Amino acid sequence: MTVQSDENSTNLKDLLFVSQTVLQQAVHLLDNDITEDEQLAVPSKFLPGSTIGKHLRHARDHFELLLSSITTPPPYVLNYDVRSRNTPMETSRVAARAALLETIHRLQDIVSTSNWNEPITLNAVTPFPQTFQTTFARELWFGGLHCVHHWSMVRVIAGEMNIKVGDDCFGFAPSTLVASGREHSLGKTTAKI
Repeated sequence: MTVQSDENSTNLKDLLFVSQTVLQQAVHLLDNDITEDEQLAVPSKFLPGSTIGKHLRHARDHFELLLSSITTPPPYVLNYDVRSRNTPMETSRVAARAALLETIHRLQDIVSTSNWNEPITLNAVTPFPQTFQTTFARELWFGGLHCVHHWSMVRVIAGEMNIKVGDDCFGFAPSTLVASGREHSLGKTTAKI
């Protein structure tokens, strides 16, 4: 394992915090706003093919794929296009909550012992097969922003069902929260954006 600077270690802890916080927002949604399993599987009128359960699963998948990649022997290879579909978390609040909490715990265990600059080869279909070089930290950052993007769609689908999402920062990018001066665990910073 490569020794990393104190700054990189702090940055990785910050990214871990953001990743866990956005996943915890989904747990909060399941605990407080989604009251029936059926609500996870209601198809959106405005986002064809979308359901709340599918968005929760898809966003979690990105973290799981990254964690699986970084815990295999090097060289590290990542492909976000290889995902599980039709999993229990798409239709069961209990399964969704357990899966999200499992990922939050795995992040804690794995990120704290990982190297910020660990190189990863990312394979993607764009729709053409592409290969990119990236790092563990960049992909961890992407995982958090990817969640926010999907949480905003979850908010829309919930609204279609007249479900009020109690966390008024759910589905908003950290930079948006900071720029608007909103008080939230993801919206506080000393940096100017």
